[in-house]
Amino acid sequence: MKWQLQNLNSEQRQAGARAALSALLLAVSLLVAMPSLLKDSLLLVAYVLVGGEILAAAVKNLRHGRLFDENFLMAIATIGALLIGQFAEAVAVILFYQIGDFFQDLAVANSKQSISALLKLRPDFANLVVGPDKINPVKPELVAVGDLIQVKPGEKVPLDGQVVAGESYLDTAALTGESQPVLVTVGEEILSGTVNQSGVLTLKVTKAYGESTVAKILQLVEAASEKKTKVENFITRFSRIYTPAVVGLAALVALVPPLALGADWGTWFYRALSVLVISCPCALVISVPLSYFSGIGAASKVGVLVKGSNYLDVLNQVQTMVFDKTGTLTKGRFTVSQLLPVHGSSADLLKLAALAEQASPHPIAKALVQAANVKGTAEAPEELVGRGIKATYQGQVLLVGNAKLMTEQAVQGFAPVQATVGTVVYVALAGQYQGAIVVADTVKPDAKATLAGLKASGIGQTVMLTGDNQATAQAVAAELGVDEVHANLLPADKLTLVHRLQQRRRGKVAFVGDGLNDTPVLAGSDLGIAMGGLGSDAAIEAADLVLMHDNPSAILQVRHIAQKTRRIAQENIAFALLIKLAFLACAAFGVVNLWEAVFADVGVTLIAVLNALRLLVGVKQPAEDPTGPARPQPQMVNQELA
Repeated sequence: MKWQLQNLNSEQRQAGARAALSALLLAVSLLVAMPSLLKDSLLLVAYVLVGGEILAAAVKNLRHGRLFDENFLMAIATIGALLIGQFAEAVAVILFYQIGDFFQDLAVANSKQSISALLKLRPDFANLVVGPDKINPVKPELVAVGDLIQVKPGEKVPLDGQVVAGESYLDTAALTGESQPVLVTVGEEILSGTVNQSGVLTLKVTKAYGESTVAKILQLVEAASEKKTKVENFITRFSRIYTPAVVGLAALVALVPPLALGADWGTWFYRALSVLVISCPCALVISVPLSYFSGIGAASKVGVLVKGSNYLDVLNQVQTMVFDKTGTLTKGRFTVSQLLPVHGSSADLLKLAALAEQASPHPIAKALVQAANVKGTAEAPEELVGRGIKATYQGQVLLVGNAKLMTEQAVQGFAPVQATVGTVVYVALAGQYQGAIVVADTVKPDAKATLAGLKASGIGQTVMLTGDNQATAQAVAAELGVDEVHANLLPADKLTLVHRLQQRRRGKVAFVGDGLNDTPVLAGSDLGIAMGGLGSDAAIEAADLVLMHDNPSAILQVRHIAQKTRRIAQENIAFALLIKLAFLACAAFGVVNLWEAVFADVGVTLIAVLNALRLLVGVKQPAEDPTGPARPQPQMVNQELA
């Protein structure tokens, strides 16, 4: 990850400049011989340059009743150092604290940039078509639904719309993470946030900017940081108790030895200041939330939008992963898998089916037409609801449909195909059975490895839900290695099943759906994951995680990210507490001085921050397909749960 200063805002850059000037004045005062008055004056200027903001923040917090925070600790420690004549140490404490704060700001800014640079979504303008060959650049917010906009090569698509003129390749990497350009032509819907690569496109706007894909994603990313994990909430509560406790400890260090033992006031006051500096909870308060924010950024890199850092913790607790079959584990696109001609060739059989189905919008019909690649259509096609198509071809009756159609029409020579996976389409011409075509959905290439990887990551049970028949469901489940299958389900049955799985109390239950018709289940599960649901308003609203593409492997990747996020947050908590406790003891007994105390505080914070940012460098994934040996057959469960 590259750290870039331009990611800082102007206020943060000014703070960095003041710290640099203060460091220069401190170095001059220490290295150049000069009168004491001039030296102290330089040090006071250096102190005000870097300490003024902290003192102002401490006073402001006091007015609002927020007494104990890091600004308060730094103010007390450095003012105390000034009072005992330790001007250089006062400047050093506040300077190193500000340097640490600057690097923390830089880390946070760059982690935020990892998301915004990944998405690069926010459009600057839209080319509104106001007349023939005339466009007017306007803000996307000013474009209404139904307006025409023009997108030139190299420009971002500012609004969701339908192509009404032109064709071009789009770079969709900002949305899906896929590097392969996508060809779009007239009639196709495209999403805002993509980049036009080649031709000029004219779009008819289908959604106002506030409802567009780009706006919803930006809102989602901005809202994600508001939902905190239990770990983050613990740190917030802990700091409220911890800070006043260490202030009390510092007071005891300053007062008890001189009062009880007659020790030197100056020595123990100095040690109390060291305790205050070391006790600053910056490492915990900053690094733990940053760990989760970095986790969200890392998830974005693999094309997953996480709607809150709390959902990373929920993902860690998932023991049962439930998948909808179609569109999630399978492509949701039918292809011809078998041709079983009785009379004539396979090509003739496919041609007859395609001619009858040419005008049908049904997905199976489209698969037949695409496979046959023939022009023309049969005469007078008539759709027989629930059965198929009846048409005329060369003066003869052509029937294409299911077994019920063949039986009702008393087709001679008809024999149903037994025990096949997929949907069987039967063809008859002039009352004679011509053969059968099997059309099936295909499994996504990364689905099997994903399920095996999830099991290896600690998922105890995988479940597949489908409205398909048992034979098809069993075959897909066996191929993928799913533990449990529920077939012949209606949409309402899926939610009931998920609730029953939750009642088993085997950890959290996550549901993965295609984001189109699974909204109730996405909302009702412990963790809803919308697969390829970027263009679905319902999915973005209902799901906790939104996959911006159709690759199941992203689920495994974000599971690894969630596990690494939790581990890094725990490392930071343990490291910060152990080091601070050790240095607090050393400071109380005079083993470390004020300079060493501030190095300890800033050092611990920076190490914890850098540890948190490891998430943005990359997440190690399994190098090989972990599918292993053949798996046992999945447990087939009918619609009614036992």
